[in-house]
Amino acid sequence: MNAEEVLSGVRLRGALASEIALSEIAGLAYDSRKVEKDFLFFAFPGSRLDGAEFARDAMARGARAVVSQSPRPVDFEGTWIEAEHGRRALASAARNFYGRPDERVHFTGITGTNGKTTTSFLIDAILREAGFVTGLIGTIEYRLAGERRDAANTTPESLDTMQFAAELERRGGSHLVSEISSHALALGRVCGFHFHAAVFTNLTRDHLDFHHTMKEYSAAKRLLFSPEDSPAPAWSVLNRGDPASIAMANEQSRVLWYGLSGDAQLRAENIVTTFNGLRFDLCYEGAKQPIESTLAGRINALNILAASGAALSYGIDLATIARGVAALKAVPGRFERIDCGQPFLVAVDYAHTDDALRNVIQVAREMTKGRVITLFGCGGDRDRAKRPLMGMAAGELSDFVVLTSDNPRSEDPLDIINDALVGLRRFDTPHVAEPDRAKAIRRALEEAREGDVVLIAGKGHEPYQVLKNRTIHFDDRETAREILELLGYE
Repeated sequence: MNAEEVLSGVRLRGALASEIALSEIAGLAYDSRKVEKDFLFFAFPGSRLDGAEFARDAMARGARAVVSQSPRPVDFEGTWIEAEHGRRALASAARNFYGRPDERVHFTGITGTNGKTTTSFLIDAILREAGFVTGLIGTIEYRLAGERRDAANTTPESLDTMQFAAELERRGGSHLVSEISSHALALGRVCGFHFHAAVFTNLTRDHLDFHHTMKEYSAAKRLLFSPEDSPAPAWSVLNRGDPASIAMANEQSRVLWYGLSGDAQLRAENIVTTFNGLRFDLCYEGAKQPIESTLAGRINALNILAASGAALSYGIDLATIARGVAALKAVPGRFERIDCGQPFLVAVDYAHTDDALRNVIQVAREMTKGRVITLFGCGGDRDRAKRPLMGMAAGELSDFVVLTSDNPRSEDPLDIINDALVGLRRFDTPHVAEPDRAKAIRRALEEAREGDVVLIAGKGHEPYQVLKNRTIHFDDRETAREILELLGYE
């Protein structure tokens, strides 16, 4: 494929020079270390570094040209192609280079503050139950035709997604399910992609260190449903119970509303939550299908409804949906139970916003008549305003709170804890503060008595902790098991 074909549809500042237009392009890269002979190197600004700084390295490695939204450096020797938007240029070029696999592989995108990961796992399970070969891209892991891969980002760069989709197609795959983060939407990582179904879970406060306001945050989410440079999804699956869903509705898509209220097209009725999961009747167009799941709490009824809506867009029947839901036994780090024979429940969850923390504490409440002991922390170098809100959520709904570190990054853990204490101290809930997360987990487990629930929130599936000058191995699940064994449980 020549450069003119690769860059077809890319908005360039100026015409493509004839000597480069017809030159053959062997590959694309946005990391100069991955450049090979006759590659196009895409240089765009990152959070810490500008890709243009690596342009010379790319050329030294054999790049045919550099594509960037930045002006050509004065002393740069080589072909420089200036585009209006770097990441959007990469998205269009990647689609062209890999033969537009999104027009043959059915893409399902899930966005929202909470529930994306669980919903994506559910959709994937239902699709596989229906007999499809699938791919999955998300926070915890990537899956390609049954092969598991480490996840680099919740939503990778467009080039990585197109490579993934092309490989999935070669392996006989037909459906790709992807979590779509607000960062990815705002930055243009999925610009121009064709989505069969777009799913919206909810909108609550998060990522305001990046988006600045809830209005900007909502506008980023809306780009999945009303994209600027690509067709609207064929189907939009929207949460009737979340007011933000109204802004996501697009008359160019077929909208399927799900929820717990009677005006939702797809509803859950007769919900029963137990220690072992939940069950309810899935209601759609006059039909009822019993659903049973090992996932805990009413909040997962909404995730199951969202996944069911996506499945219905593919014509999958209710019975197959029920089998797919039942087949998913757990989602790593999402109310993941740690069982060492102790007489109380221990669960690890990824909840790291005030709304998510409220939801998961409520799940714990539904499962016990005992106390709820909540351990949580707040991330450093992120939205400080949500810290007291998380403290309020924990203090209002828990019986005992252990406040600790999450990923403090460059901040002093005690400063972060003090921010959260502002909200926590609005309630008389007994609490302790322990910045050492391992010691904090031990404190929470030592506090527990028979029939209690210990909720270890914030990091979920993450096997690391980001400190000021290094990243260390730290897994809440491993730590909890080790401490329970030291306490005499096996």
